[in-house]
Amino acid sequence: MGDTYGSRRLKPARYRCGIVDQPGGRLTPRFGSLCMTIATRQTAAGLDVDKLLRMYRQMTAIRLFEERVNDLYTRALMPGLAHLYIGEEAVAVGICEALRPDDYITSTHRGHGHCLAKGAAPRLMFAELLGKEAGYCKGKGGSMHIADPATGNLGANAIVAGGAGIATGAAFSSKYLGTGRMAVCFFGEGALGQGVLYETMNMAQLWKLPVLYACENNLYNEYTHYSETTAGDMLARPAAFGIAAESVDGQNVRAVHTAASAMVERARRGDGPGFLLLNTYRYRGHHVGDVAREYYRSKQEEQRWMTERDPIALHGEWLVAEGLADRATLDRIHAEVAAEMDAAVEFALNAPYPDPGRVDEDVYA
Repeated sequence: MGDTYGSRRLKPARYRCGIVDQPGGRLTPRFGSLCMTIATRQTAAGLDVDKLLRMYRQMTAIRLFEERVNDLYTRALMPGLAHLYIGEEAVAVGICEALRPDDYITSTHRGHGHCLAKGAAPRLMFAELLGKEAGYCKGKGGSMHIADPATGNLGANAIVAGGAGIATGAAFSSKYLGTGRMAVCFFGEGALGQGVLYETMNMAQLWKLPVLYACENNLYNEYTHYSETTAGDMLARPAAFGIAAESVDGQNVRAVHTAASAMVERARRGDGPGFLLLNTYRYRGHHVGDVAREYYRSKQEEQRWMTERDPIALHGEWLVAEGLADRATLDRIHAEVAAEMDAAVEFALNAPYPDPGRVDEDVYA
């Protein structure tokens, strides 16, 4: 099915890290386990090895999930469209690794990566995409409307900036009830043209709500470069409200995680919302049917991002260079995740469709 790490080749390890399977190793939720003798070792990035490898696994899981989504679509097994997250994996993983399991997120039409990074089960996501009863929304939400309250996912949204009010409302609820829960609102740079985003950021700053606005700038509003649609400095917009704002390399999962962790910590202690501008790139089209993209971006641009800025390859190369993993370990992670994704697809393909008589359940006018 075309599994890839990106085309960048990893450098040889300078030394081995001694990662072995042993009893008592930490389990990675949803995506299997990796047991380590060095799980408590702190790195130059300030993160333990367990978390660094978990982030690698999570990014790989998102990549392989999306490749299988594309395969299902091209084989005419999936109804509707999907908007693939390939190339942007470090954003969802870096941020969601800074959250507690009970924290909230709101997602977008390009939301599979957010769902997975927050803890969704791939088999139930595939079932939802295929319109099956076992899906998160009983097959009625599809790709753009998956919600999983059990993991704090308040839902993907096909409306640009549609999650802003939901995430800000969740943050208000958290502060009012004193639960300590954080909310993250994911949105693309196209949402900077929507008024609801500024209304909610204004309220969040006035009331010092625990919310992080995560702007994924993948350069294109569908088929138009953001420079043709977005005037001025993007960071000047949240700064006008007094919101703490920072620009981050969205292809570097450690940089994303570090910035998100700081924003989450200050928001939890009552210092107000944060805003991250995450500079990233979608490798595929706006949606799965957008295959001829030369009329709005060049092949050379795509290849440059894929070969030089692939987030999974960059993180894997760093792990090897730091002696925290060897190529065999990364290959094993890839093989484990690939097997889990294949099993999840098989589950969804074999799952039953909902009974037609239940079409009006959970539907409100």
